[in-house]
Amino acid sequence: MSTSPTTPPAPETGSDDMPNLDFAGTTPYEDYVQADVLTHLQHLRSDDPGEMVFLVTTQVMELWFTVIVHEWETASRALREDRVPVAMAALRRSTHELEALNHSWSPIARLTPAQFNAYRAALGEGSGFQSAMYRRMEFLLGDKSASMLVPHRGAPRVHAELEKALAEPSLYDEVLRLLARRGLPVPQEVIDRDLTQRYEPSQRVEEVWAELYADPDRHRDLVDLGEALTDVAELVWRWRNDHLVATRRAMGAKTGTGGSAGVAWLEKRARKNVFPELWTARSHV
Repeated sequence: MSTSPTTPPAPETGSDDMPNLDFAGTTPYEDYVQADVLTHLQHLRSDDPGEMVFLVTTQVMELWFTVIVHEWETASRALREDRVPVAMAALRRSTHELEALNHSWSPIARLTPAQFNAYRAALGEGSGFQSAMYRRMEFLLGDKSASMLVPHRGAPRVHAELEKALAEPSLYDEVLRLLARRGLPVPQEVIDRDLTQRYEPSQRVEEVWAELYADPDRHRDLVDLGEALTDVAELVWRWRNDHLVATRRAMGAKTGTGGSAGVAWLEKRARKNVFPELWTARSHV
């Protein structure tokens, strides 16, 4: 008997190693991953075939930002509750995620100016510094700025999330509060600082880290925490430098999309240390 062209053939049966292929609605995989949504979010604005990889790479980066924010917020809560092992696990996961994020540059890291120019106009005034999730990453690192909320006034939910993140302790703030609870002489003015402002290095905090590193057996878990934070800081620095190099290759010293200073702005960002006293304290151990 022939099969109607409008009726799909019945799934094969009788083989023990065959997966279940017959579902009443969408597949459980689709229900969980939402792959159909993800793979239809690419709305190209030019005819250049290279735009697809640029757009998808940027979207992948946004997903990694989301995961990393989740990890650092998990670590922050754990530190607040003195659950150092939970915080350490989240920080260690985030280093693998940062490595994956950094590798995301690979498909577009060697764009020539002509290749980038082929679809650059499609970006309009769009620029990576407008990423709300990346901004939450920066806030968690202690690089706070109320002015960075301004671009998101037109998106109430996003603006509210950023406003909340601006006012909350950064990951590093939670670390320093933990050190203070452990009896280490973290200055009170650092603990009580205005959390909406960018964290500024403190010589006395540097001395605390130098003391810890000079006698690692006394507070082994805190030294391990310092090293996990240093791993994070190094990978963030590599991210910023990879961004700088990719931008320099693609557009030289031209003004960036969104009106930024482009390479000059990225060079300034790349020079900044994350968790600064963890780096400077090493000179005094």
